[in-house]
Amino acid sequence: MPSPPLAEYAAPRDCDLLLTGGHILTPDLEKTGRTVTYQDGAVAVDAGRIVAVGSTTALRGAFRARRGVDCTGRAVLPGFTDAHTHLFQSLARGLGEGMAIWPWLREFMWPYAIAVTAQDARVAARLGAAEAARAGITTVVDHHYAPTDTETILAVADAVEETGLRGAVARGMLGDRTAVAEARGLPTALYRYSTAEELRITAECLAARPAGSRVQVWPAPLNLSYGDQDLVRGAVEQARRADVRWHTHCSEGAKDPASYLDAYGIRPVAWLEKEGLLDERATLAHAVWLDEEEIAAVGARGASVAHNPGSNAYLASGTMPLAALRAAGATVALGTDGPCAGGRQDMFEVMKQMLFTQRLATLDPASVRCEDALTAATLGGARYTGVAPGTGRVTPGAPADLAVVDVSSTARHTPLHRLDSHLVNTAQSSDVVMTIVAGEVVFEDSRCTRIDEEELYAHAREHAAALTRRADITGHTFQGAPTC
Repeated sequence: MPSPPLAEYAAPRDCDLLLTGGHILTPDLEKTGRTVTYQDGAVAVDAGRIVAVGSTTALRGAFRARRGVDCTGRAVLPGFTDAHTHLFQSLARGLGEGMAIWPWLREFMWPYAIAVTAQDARVAARLGAAEAARAGITTVVDHHYAPTDTETILAVADAVEETGLRGAVARGMLGDRTAVAEARGLPTALYRYSTAEELRITAECLAARPAGSRVQVWPAPLNLSYGDQDLVRGAVEQARRADVRWHTHCSEGAKDPASYLDAYGIRPVAWLEKEGLLDERATLAHAVWLDEEEIAAVGARGASVAHNPGSNAYLASGTMPLAALRAAGATVALGTDGPCAGGRQDMFEVMKQMLFTQRLATLDPASVRCEDALTAATLGGARYTGVAPGTGRVTPGAPADLAVVDVSSTARHTPLHRLDSHLVNTAQSSDVVMTIVAGEVVFEDSRCTRIDEEELYAHAREHAAALTRRADITGHTFQGAPTC
């Protein structure tokens, strides 16, 4: 970890925030391939950025802090990026249990999504963003597709920002109905806009929330396997013009590539490559069922993937070929896939599931290590989104997006031998005691600092009750129809 040039300060320098006495952890892939820990360390923050990292003794002498925080017994690490979530799904948490991906979509999620109103979406986004802040997540990519008019998309982005987070609202688009969508039985009510209308609305949202915004808007074709090809082309062109990323569900279910191959004579990622659409702006959620050529293309084009091991296990969708994608050069981030595909937005749980699912798939406990999971959840996520260059590390000059985690106060935290392993295998989101975004404390003392959580929870319960009744999914016994 770089040491700050403290000797140049003849007198203490002012800073906004000084975290002292903690275990400072940061990825260090370029030098060691591992995480680096600074014992009895300190982090100085000023004007939204980390200005120094070093020993507590050195930084206490070098800085005069407007606020000091004793982090003894706590870990200070980069804030997490949730690289693929659906915040609007927070009002249906716990429903859809025990179903494979396609029945889950057809019988549960799509009826729910069709019934969501703009008011529901805003409340759900605030609820999901609050849950994220409480879990040490500082950046989210919210793949939002219910509803997607300009006003709602911007309201969702406002809700995320009001909570204090960074990120992107990836506007889910379907466009003109395709033969694949027809054959697979997507409900017509999902198709609210033509391809031209989808791109026009997205352009309006991009203009209102451009690159450089704390919460951006990204073009986001809903799913490569059944989306309109012209829509995908248009989305990629929009992302390039606007200098933002683009996002999509990619080969999540086992039959996604096959249905695309049947319709077009080519697999979906291979089509992106052939058309010159696969690029460094591509953020592909899931990427479970890729063949060798597609994996090579993702890496060669500098694309990124969001690994969602929890939801892939929850829906029995399969296991992403992590080792092959990493070997090909793809950037790998981690996602929760929202509150409905596993129960909660907890990146500690997702990191552990990354280890477990990959080790089970390979039958090799050394195939992926705790430092790989921590890196994917922090530095990998920062590179994946690009919304705040420099995040994902605890190092001077980086934006001050940090999570402070209690690793000392309960039986399961005793003893502490190796911090990175402990964070991945033992810690939980409830251990987060502070979340900092751009130098601002947005969660502390068991509460979000920017919003009234009790009022939010009351509104969420009201909206959830009305919404699930309206969608006719309250108490519904899902049949788990065969996949198609």
